[in-house]
Amino acid sequence: MTGTGVLPAQALRALIANGAITAQSSIIPAQIQPASLDLRLGTIAYRVRASFLAGHGRRVADRLAEFEMHKIDLSQGAVLEKGCVYVIPLMESLHLPKGLSAVANAKSSTGRLDLLTRTITDGGTEFDRIPEAYDGPLYAEVCPRSFSVLVRPGQRLNQIRFRQGQAMLTDAELATLHAREPLVDGTAVISEGLGFSVDLRPAQGNLLGYRAKPHTGVIDLDLIGHYPAQDFWEEIRADSGQIILDPGAFYILVSQEAVTIPPDYAAEMAPYLAMVGEFRVHYAGFFDPGFGHAAAGGAGSRGVLEVRCHEAPFVLEHGQVVGRLVYERMSARPDTLYGEKIASNYQGQGLKLAKQFR
Repeated sequence: MTGTGVLPAQALRALIANGAITAQSSIIPAQIQPASLDLRLGTIAYRVRASFLAGHGRRVADRLAEFEMHKIDLSQGAVLEKGCVYVIPLMESLHLPKGLSAVANAKSSTGRLDLLTRTITDGGTEFDRIPEAYDGPLYAEVCPRSFSVLVRPGQRLNQIRFRQGQAMLTDAELATLHAREPLVDGTAVISEGLGFSVDLRPAQGNLLGYRAKPHTGVIDLDLIGHYPAQDFWEEIRADSGQIILDPGAFYILVSQEAVTIPPDYAAEMAPYLAMVGEFRVHYAGFFDPGFGHAAAGGAGSRGVLEVRCHEAPFVLEHGQVVGRLVYERMSARPDTLYGEKIASNYQGQGLKLAKQFR
């Protein structure tokens, strides 16, 4: 086993080779990212009455019998309807050795489609957290929030990252790293991670972001660059440096800062303190080694923000801190970096919708 930290791509290949990660059909090279593994949907989805966790000593399969409304065959493609909750067994299973734990998250395009996607496990008491030495199947809970989607077996909505021991940088370590290799273009706001703010005064024009339209057609997740953005999104334009978020609405905005993830580190987007406002930023949250980094062809990349407002309308203002990046050390440098020789859709990004839109 490698040293302390997040496991890189070459260590993931070793886990697959030694049977710590298995799958119903062979894991393909495209699933292996610099610091994570994409997980694939299986052949069946269960429409359930409500979201749930298995709980201590209980299996997801047994809870499905309790909450299942009907079973859907995905083999020819099937629509997951907006506002409904589905549980889908994933093709991959884990047989982790002692000392190895994992965390899962939605992929970038999943979050930008407002697809609430979380991983659940047997015995699990938290979403997306896989305990040390877990041995068992994995399931995706999928709840389309803004758009109904057409899914098929093998599609990759979420990803998993493995870590050995404690990998998170303290604020002091993060400040030292930033002094050695700037992580943002500007002043670093460091408090339980690296804070980032929202850009509502773009350098050119007055397009601040997009708001999901409430009544749209179905999105086939396999169709890339296919859908006219205006059929699904309303442009948000203003010159005032502020917008008012509507309760229940979903927004795509962009960070003011251009972020860098050095090759020996990974990061995860985390919510900011709830006390700063009635909204949530972040549904997809892994930033791979090399994101925005010069070594991988980047010059800093801005973070796309997936924002949902809660109970009351809320004024969001330019430069307001809305989230934080938690940096972790890699156990070894990945043999391939984000944006370097791999199909990285969002390297060097600015304000950008999911890859299904044109």
